[in-house]
Amino acid sequence: MPYEMIALLMFSSMMLLLLTGQRVFGAIGFVAVVAAVLLWGDRGGYDIGFAAAIKLMRWYPLLTLPMFIFMGYVLSDSKIADDLYRMFHVWMGGLRGGLAIGTIGLMVLISAMNGLSVAGMAIGATIALPELLKRNYDKLMVTGVIQAGSSLGILVPPSVVLVLYAMIARQPVGQLWLAGAVPGLMMAALFIIYIAIRCRISPNLGPTIDRSELDQITRGEKYRLLLAGLLPVGIFAVMMVPFVNGWTSLVESSAIGALAAFFAAVAKGRMTRQVFETSIRQTLAITCMFMWIILAALAFGAVFDGLGAVKAIENLFTTQWGLNPWVILILMQLSFLLMGTFLDDTAMLVIVAPLYVPLVGALGFDLIWYGVLYTITCQIAYMTPPFGYNLFLMRAMAPPEITITDIYRSIIPFVGVMIVALILVMVFPQIALWLPGLIYDY
Repeated sequence: MPYEMIALLMFSSMMLLLLTGQRVFGAIGFVAVVAAVLLWGDRGGYDIGFAAAIKLMRWYPLLTLPMFIFMGYVLSDSKIADDLYRMFHVWMGGLRGGLAIGTIGLMVLISAMNGLSVAGMAIGATIALPELLKRNYDKLMVTGVIQAGSSLGILVPPSVVLVLYAMIARQPVGQLWLAGAVPGLMMAALFIIYIAIRCRISPNLGPTIDRSELDQITRGEKYRLLLAGLLPVGIFAVMMVPFVNGWTSLVESSAIGALAAFFAAVAKGRMTRQVFETSIRQTLAITCMFMWIILAALAFGAVFDGLGAVKAIENLFTTQWGLNPWVILILMQLSFLLMGTFLDDTAMLVIVAPLYVPLVGALGFDLIWYGVLYTITCQIAYMTPPFGYNLFLMRAMAPPEITITDIYRSIIPFVGVMIVALILVMVFPQIALWLPGLIYDY
């Protein structure tokens, strides 16, 4: 059987298993090992799985994963994120759309604490959404704000998704994080500009807080809230400044961040036994899930390397079909949007990365830059009907008065803003590559 047909059979088998509801790592790993056994016999098949496990265990930067996840859950479960939103509420409530703009700021800081979009969605839906609805904000506006803001978690460092991409694409995590920082902040700024313009045109979408309520808050209370709300910013700075300056390694910085979050919760009297146990359990569960997914992805990629499938597909696109490299890149991004209607970002990455990443390199594109493009495309796919991942998370967490139709309608303008951001990064790669070049001379 031609290798191209074997590769196609592997992909179709994997998608069929995923449609039956099997876990992502189980479907991918099973197809990889079975294909290896059939191609190269028992010894070759077992060696591929074993080699993938050894490679995973020897990848030192993977230690950052549990550290960052633990840091995010400590800050979330100890209610330090509540102080952050209260700060935005007091300082920005007097502006039209100020609470919605503050919610985007909250999401950026939550992303910098956790690196997962689910955490931002949970905090936004439980803390910000009820307050915004109580203040008579338009429900379509606020639902879109929370979904769009939470998607920043997979782009703003320390993004867990970029850690996985670094492992599969064999690229430095630090450079990928720095590459995601400016596009992430740019996207947040575009969200804020859109909210400000919409609320200026239609003030009823984001009314201001009553002046009498703001007058009741003393200047001392405002500054106390400012200090409390900026605590997560201080933790992020304590963690990232030594790393950027080269004083600590990535793993050491992640440990500093986890310890800083823990001691901050202790100092505020919020590190209870329940908070600590919950944070540890959630950290262990998510870390193990990601490790199994990476293990399966490495095994799947090894089979593809052995088949030479990347070379075959590159030859098909560039020689037989004569496609321009940019056309191929755009087709890849469109395929991510399609898969995002029924898969999350991790599943998309491990399914197609063994094929796409080597192909992107062969076409002459920068793999650090492509990691940012992939992540932004995943953000868009997260919010694309009918089965976008964030849409159903929002439906599960939103109050009954927000229907699935409201959720679908709310994301349309924000998806438009994200497409603008994606185009800007594609046309001007230095948006992503400037900061890694400045710090690492990349």
